[in-house]
Amino acid sequence: MDHDQNFKNLILEYPEQALKLFAQEEIGEHDLLDARIIPVREEQLKSKLGERYRKLDVPLLVEWPDGRREGILFILEEETLIRRFSIYRLAHYCLDLSELMETARVVPVVIFLGTGNKCLAHLQLGSDRQTYLDFRYLFCYLKKLNAADYMESNNIVARLNLPNMHYAATSRLSIYAAAQKGLAILETNPRMQIKYADFIDAYAALSEEEMQQYQKSYVATDEVIMGLAQILRQEGLDQGLEQGIEQGIEQGLEKGRQQECINLISRLLRRKLGIHPEIETILETLTNLSLETLESMTDVLLDFNEVEDLKEWISQQQN
Repeated sequence: MDHDQNFKNLILEYPEQALKLFAQEEIGEHDLLDARIIPVREEQLKSKLGERYRKLDVPLLVEWPDGRREGILFILEEETLIRRFSIYRLAHYCLDLSELMETARVVPVVIFLGTGNKCLAHLQLGSDRQTYLDFRYLFCYLKKLNAADYMESNNIVARLNLPNMHYAATSRLSIYAAAQKGLAILETNPRMQIKYADFIDAYAALSEEEMQQYQKSYVATDEVIMGLAQILRQEGLDQGLEQGIEQGIEQGLEKGRQQECINLISRLLRRKLGIHPEIETILETLTNLSLETLESMTDVLLDFNEVEDLKEWISQQQN
């Protein structure tokens, strides 16, 4: 999983909420009111074309047009493996960007996704007489945030990250449901709902059994979640997933990987028709279908509104 890209998208699409969650010490509850947040180019300029560049995660320039605060450059870095983090590398990033942007108002922020020992948070260079460099950064260890504290949050970045926070194993489904409900309430754009439903799925990593229980306990009883599920089944397929089916199947056919095609079709059918024992049994029959039949299936996949439609189509192919 490309965690780096996931968090880049999340921060760039919800910069205000990301700053409020990950940089609370610098951004108060109302500090970003009427502020302008500008993404900065990620690739730093090179003094020579042959030089390697440093690629920053997400630099955001925050400006206050009313002049109540001077502009601040926030550098947000996501670290999946804590042991790979280097405060020295981060200090280089900040100094280089400070020079490039001609500002000393730089706030580095590190988001730790994984678990492990805390990293060095303070770098001090100097002698017993004088300190010549004093560097520190803001940090957020997601696994140390208590998910229960954010289950009703109006911050969509917090709600989407509930599966990445700390919670009891017995709360997995309620945490997942709170994340999905937050997405449904706080994001009204269907395309964005589809995109970040996948974000939640990726980090929650529910088993098929857990997903079945979720469908039964939450989707069937909560109107808000039910509405989101309907969008994911219908609007999502209409606007985005149809293209994904076509591209994914074409790539699978070109490479001759029948199993990859089956996996893709199965995932999309589960998304549209839900997960229950009957459909899982039917999906097992996909291994008996030829590549040509699987390709034909993509032409009618969006027309399946219930399990009986799927059963009838497969039966026709086998006759």
